[in-house]
Amino acid sequence: MWDGINRRKFPRAHFPCKIIILSSEHPKSFTTKTENIGCGGVCVVLPKPLKLFSIVGIQLFLEEKSSPIECSGRIVWVVGRKSSKSFKPESFDTGIEFVDIKEEDIEKIAKLVEKLSKEK
Repeated sequence: MWDGINRRKFPRAHFPCKIIILSSEHPKSFTTKTENIGCGGVCVVLPKPLKLFSIVGIQLFLEEKSSPIECSGRIVWVVGRKSSKSFKPESFDTGIEFVDIKEEDIEKIAKLVEKLSKEK
């Protein structure tokens, strides 16, 4: 994962949960795991780059047996990750800021991040 300058307004926690990203740039959705999560957004690794500042649809599954958090997101940064192995494809660390997220969903994420930070 990219270790760039941390300019985040919200604390993040390492938490790999399922996320589905829908983009008008690509005909198929991306299903992946989050790298980290905070009240302001998530970091994911994608097989293709998305256009900066484009809006995507998000389905975020914090728990396997509960309904996903559904909201929009804005692509705020993309950093290519070169593979050292010839058989592995290039991937892209991607920062997504939550947009149009419900207050109750922000509270769920805040509780999760707080719980995870106490467990360290």
